[in-house]
Amino acid sequence: MKLFSLGVLLLPLLFLNACTRVPEGVEPVQNFQLQRYLGHWYEIARLDHSFERGLTLVTTDYSLNPDGSVAVTNTGYSKARDAWQLAEGRAEFVGPKNVGHLKVSFLGPFYSSYIVIALSDDYQYAMVSGYDKSYLWILSRTPTMPKDVLEQFLQKAKAMGYPVDQLIFPKQEAQPGNKPSAQPSR
Repeated sequence: MKLFSLGVLLLPLLFLNACTRVPEGVEPVQNFQLQRYLGHWYEIARLDHSFERGLTLVTTDYSLNPDGSVAVTNTGYSKARDAWQLAEGRAEFVGPKNVGHLKVSFLGPFYSSYIVIALSDDYQYAMVSGYDKSYLWILSRTPTMPKDVLEQFLQKAKAMGYPVDQLIFPKQEAQPGNKPSAQPSR
């Protein structure tokens, strides 16, 4: 009976830990510099998930919280709802602060991997993975990305086993209406 009780207590911890792992064959960026990564990013491509389904004009803003964690603000426009959607969260490093492996939470104590797997030397373009290969984002500091850089990222993702043929390329045209403003993270 005691062994069963211990297993019941440890199972949720194992699940939560699994959500912050790095997928097999994937390496986080080394010599990562958070200060250079902070700021505004445009989503150039993503693998489809329910939490972003149908969104265009998707952007993410990263800023430093007073406690050293990272405030994450995602916005996207839903044409079906004719409304902006906003998600605010926080991210923290999983290990050393010079490795691009963070965990991000939008729901209280539940974290998921945020792994920077490719990054241009000038911090203008990035590719990010989740805890498995069904999560992939390609980001740019500008609404468009040079085709040669995009192709390099796509080839790298394909070589690591990501289903690049399933990527969605959301539009980044002129923004309708007023974009929501973020509230300070706590």
